[in-house]
Amino acid sequence: MKIEKNTIVSLRYKLTDAQNNVIEEPDSPMVYLHGGYEGTFPKIENLLDGQDIGYEATIQLEPNEAFGEYDPELLKIEPRTRFPEPLEVGMQFEGVPDAEEDAAADDADDEPLIYTVTDVADNQVVLDGNHPLAGMALRFWVQVADVRAATDDEIDNRHPEGGESFSFGMPNDDVDDDEEFPGGALGGENSGPRTLH
Repeated sequence: MKIEKNTIVSLRYKLTDAQNNVIEEPDSPMVYLHGGYEGTFPKIENLLDGQDIGYEATIQLEPNEAFGEYDPELLKIEPRTRFPEPLEVGMQFEGVPDAEEDAAADDADDEPLIYTVTDVADNQVVLDGNHPLAGMALRFWVQVADVRAATDDEIDNRHPEGGESFSFGMPNDDVDDDEEFPGGALGGENSGPRTLH
């Protein structure tokens, strides 16, 4: 079966930076619904369209084709008293710390950002709302492990059932956390599909 709209694709991959330093090489394949469902980057979907099991290629994505340019505006310094203890570099929080001030500047995108703690001082915490791979050119080696027709449920839900895929250390969009920033740290272990985007 060839990869086309509404097929479920299992993809082995290796992610490196532009200097070929390995960023991620998972043991299990990433699984996504092909056909513009935002299950992976558009440039990767275009590369794979019409291909079959066993196809492999290497493709480079520039920052604007992957996780975007690094935005220094997403770097925030907050009082340490707003955070739970213990607080460590690498912890992640969902929300917008200065939501009241930025409400007018909101670009109709109500999704809260995920902030990663990048530095902890006595009285302050440095948070970065950029994706950890923002601003980087990335190389993907991909190999098609499996292709099958998607079920009606998978098409309705816009993702594969129970598929394992990856989001490069970022929390899953499906995290059930009703608390606003700095409600709580988001763990690294997530259930449900995550995606290459």
